Amino acid sequence: MIYLDNAASSWPKPPEVALKMEECLRDYGANPGRGSHSMAMKASRVVFEARRKVAGLFGVRNPDHVIFTQNATEALNMGILGLLKSGDHAITTMLEHNSVRRPLEYVRRERGVELTYVQADSFGRLHAESIRDAIRENTKLIVVTHGSNLTGTLLPIQEIGAIAKEFGIVLMVDVCQTAGVYPIDVEEMNIGMLAFTGHKSLYGPQGTGGLYLHPEVDLEPLMHGGTGGYSELTEMPMTRPDRYEAGTRNTVGIAGLLAGITFVESVGIEKIREHEEVLANLLHQGLSEIKGVTVYGPPLGEQRVPIVSFSVDGFDSHEVGFILDRTYGICVRSGLHCAPVAHETIGTLEQGAVRTSLGYFNTEEDVKALLQAISDLTS
Repeated sequence: MIYLDNAASSWPKPPEVALKMEECLRDYGANPGRGSHSMAMKASRVVFEARRKVAGLFGVRNPDHVIFTQNATEALNMGILGLLKSGDHAITTMLEHNSVRRPLEYVRRERGVELTYVQADSFGRLHAESIRDAIRENTKLIVVTHGSNLTGTLLPIQEIGAIAKEFGIVLMVDVCQTAGVYPIDVEEMNIGMLAFTGHKSLYGPQGTGGLYLHPEVDLEPLMHGGTGGYSELTEMPMTRPDRYEAGTRNTVGIAGLLAGITFVESVGIEKIREHEEVLANLLHQGLSEIKGVTVYGPPLGEQRVPIVSFSVDGFDSHEVGFILDRTYGICVRSGLHCAPVAHETIGTLEQGAVRTSLGYFNTEEDVKALLQAISDLTS
């Protein structure tokens, strides 16, 4: 089996991930922060170490500002629903995943929040100045992806962050496709909120993710409940991360996430990025040379997230995905990829696209096998 769907979930995971999760279940599967006995303390230390690792990965000075969630969708909802109120204005782009679009549309519909979508070009490229042009007096939030899960486009977060800082607007960034592959520094990029997932390029398990929250950004909690401490209060405590972590965290998953980030650190982000970019360029080049194949996203020579989406003349995208799976043992993603506005931008809303996404464990042989399969389809 050749797995080319790493933008959905990375696979395989480093062996240490399963080992650390098993160790947690076997040796210290108690509730972190809910007791002073040795097993609870061990669980708390593992969660804190993971929080510290995440902070280091993103240039966060105080790990307490890293909030663990079950996925990036929860983190995005936490930021969007917790910040925006009636009369506010938010800016986003036509490249966003539904985990951004749907909560924004919810607050527009239910709270009267004003919303502007900034258009990208047909390659999925977006210019920072188009964000500036959309700013109003009541703009409260800018929400953008760092890397498109459809086109692979990298957005100019540094420039957008500078604009957000100039106008005193909170910038929220979805880094699901870039965390663990590209350098990210919340201070240098002026990021007020950062949503990440653990199960993609951080090589952790599903059910893990989180939100970085700038110390000057305050949110209404998305959930209310037990935090282990401050039990005498009738409201959620103001202390972070407790204020935003109601209920028991996924300690087993966080132990796996810690192992995944440790793996990324041991290999090095630069080495991972170089390997994946080489494969993505090889795939892009090869697909471009096959008659009847259209490749989407930035042209060859422009940097991209290791995602290459394409279509084959005469075939529905789901049909291509089915044939690749059943005939060639190649796993890809077909359809709209939970990003219909991005498909609208590149003109594939009706037919969808076939998405291939490379990971650190993919090889040139994997890419050549896919290229041969597509050549067979078009011959």
